[in-house]
Amino acid sequence: MRILLVTPVPPDSNHGNARTAVRWSAVLRGQGHDVVLRHSAEEIVEADVLVALHARKSGAALAAFQQRWPGHPVVLVLTGTDLYADLPDDPTARRSVASADRIVVLQERGAERLPATVRARVRVIPQPAVAHIAWQPANDTFGICVLAHLRAVKDPLLAARAAALLPATSRIRVSLAGAVIDTALGVAATEEAGRNPRFRWLGELDAAGAEQLLAHSRALVVSSSMEGGANAVAEAIVHGVPVLATAVDGNLGLLGADYPGVFPVGDAAALAGLMVRAETDRAWFGALQEAVVARQPFHRPELEAERIRQLLAELEISLG
Repeated sequence: MRILLVTPVPPDSNHGNARTAVRWSAVLRGQGHDVVLRHSAEEIVEADVLVALHARKSGAALAAFQQRWPGHPVVLVLTGTDLYADLPDDPTARRSVASADRIVVLQERGAERLPATVRARVRVIPQPAVAHIAWQPANDTFGICVLAHLRAVKDPLLAARAAALLPATSRIRVSLAGAVIDTALGVAATEEAGRNPRFRWLGELDAAGAEQLLAHSRALVVSSSMEGGANAVAEAIVHGVPVLATAVDGNLGLLGADYPGVFPVGDAAALAGLMVRAETDRAWFGALQEAVVARQPFHRPELEAERIRQLLAELEISLG
C-alpha cells in the first residue's frame, strides 16, 4: 500500500510526534509499504491510507484528504494534548476523531477519554524503546534526571523545586535535559541552576546523550500535567530505571494503575518526599524497579510492529 503519514512538525525535529512519525515510517517500509511523509494540509498527496498524528494539529490535512479521496481509510494517532486538552472543546479535534476509521492511543487508559461511539475503532499501540546501554547509575551522588522540553505542560522545573526542599544530608542531584520551547521557562531554568546547587540544566541533548543521562541516573522524574504516553517513560522502562511520575492517565497507562511512585500534579513537596524515599528506602526503591521491569514486554519494538501490521490488515479488508 501507499501510505501518507502526516505529522504536525517536521520529521527531522526532536519532538515526540516527529520521532513517532520517523519510527512508524521505518516500520511501514520494513513491511513493504510505500510511505510519504508530510507535515501540512498543503502538502498532502493521494495514498491508499492516511496516518495522521495529532487530531487538532493535523485536522486540516485529515479533512482535506477525506474530501479529495473519499473512501480511503484514515488512521488517527492521538497525543496527550489531544486526549486531555483538546477533545473536550476543540471542534477540529472532535471532527478528526469522529471521522477516523481507526484511532491509535499510546497507552491503555487512552480509550477511556474517547466517546463510547468510537471506542470500537480504538487500538492501543504503546511506543517502543531500545536500551543501547545498560543501567549504570553513578555512585558518588543519587542522580535523578528529567527528560523534557521546556514547555508549561511538562512542568520541567518541578524536580528542581523539589530538590531545594531536600534535607542537607541528601545526595540527590537533579539534571534536566530539554530544549527551550517556552522562553520564560528557559530563563527560569538558567536562574534555577544559578541558585540551586542540586540542579543543573543541560539544554537539549541528542538521543545518545539523553540515553547516557538516563542510564547513569537512579531515577527519572516525569512531572507533566498531561501525557499521551511519554517516550521518556518507555525509555526508562526498557532500561529498568525507576520512575517518579505525576498521577495522570498517560503515565499510569504505561506504568500500571498500582504503580507506587506517583505524586499529584504540581506538588513539589510530594515529589520531594518520594525522592527522599527513593534514596533512603531500599525495599521501596526495589519495588519501583520491579514494577518498571514488569512493563518491559509492552515496549518491545516487535510488539509495535505487529500491532501496526494488524491495524493495516484490517484496513486492507475494508479497501477490498
